[in-house]
Amino acid sequence: MRTIGVLGGMSWESTVTYYRVINEAVKKRLGGWHSARMVLYSVDFEEIQILQHKDDWPATAAILQAAARRLEAAGAEGLVLATNTMHKVAPEIEAAISIPLLHIADAAARRLGEGGHETIGLLGTRFTMEQDFYAARLRAKFGIRTLIPSANDREIVHRVIYQELCLGRTEDASRQEYQRIIHGLHDRGASAVILGCTEIALLVPPETSSIPLLDTARVHAEYAVEWSLAEGE
Repeated sequence: MRTIGVLGGMSWESTVTYYRVINEAVKKRLGGWHSARMVLYSVDFEEIQILQHKDDWPATAAILQAAARRLEAAGAEGLVLATNTMHKVAPEIEAAISIPLLHIADAAARRLGEGGHETIGLLGTRFTMEQDFYAARLRAKFGIRTLIPSANDREIVHRVIYQELCLGRTEDASRQEYQRIIHGLHDRGASAVILGCTEIALLVPPETSSIPLLDTARVHAEYAVEWSLAEGE
C-alpha cells in the first residue's frame, strides 16, 4: 500500500469526505482492521479564498507548492489535491514535487467514460466553470464536452459554495436552485452533471437525483485508493 498525501482544507468540510471515503475504500478492499496510509496537510482556506477572488493565482500556487513539498517530506508517495478549483495551479504544484499528482479531472473523466457520457454539465466555483483549465483537460484528454449554466445561474452556484457550503451550511432554498440548474443542463443535452466543487454533494447528494451526478470528492478519493493499492506500477 502506497502512502496517499491529501492536500486539503479547501474547505475542511469536503476534506472530511476524502478522509472517510479513502479509509472506507481501503477497508472494503482489504478487510479486517485495514485503514489507509495517509498524510494530511490542511491549509487555512481564508487566505486562499481571498487570493482567489483577487485573481492572484501565483500566490495561491506558492502556498500549495509549499504544502505539497511538506507532504512529500512527510512520506507521501502520491498527492491528492482535495479541491476542484485549485487544480487551476496543478502544473505549478507538480513542478514543485517529485511524486505524482492524481488529477481530479482524470478521476472524473474515467468514471464518466464508464457510463458512456460524452456531453456533461459542469457545476463548480465560477473559476472552474468559466475558466478553461478543467473543461480543456476533459476535452483534450478524454473527448468530453462540457456545458455550463447561464451567467446568472453561475453566480448562484458560486455564491452558495462560498457563502453557505464552505461555511458548513446547507439551505433548502439553495438545494432547490441547484436542482433547477441541474435539470436545465440536462435539458440542454448533458447526460450527467459533474459536481465540480467538492462541497456540492453535501447539498445535492447524487443518490437523490434522477439525473446522474458525479460526486468528485468521492470519485477522486476512490481513484487515490486504486492507485495506492495497485501492484507493479
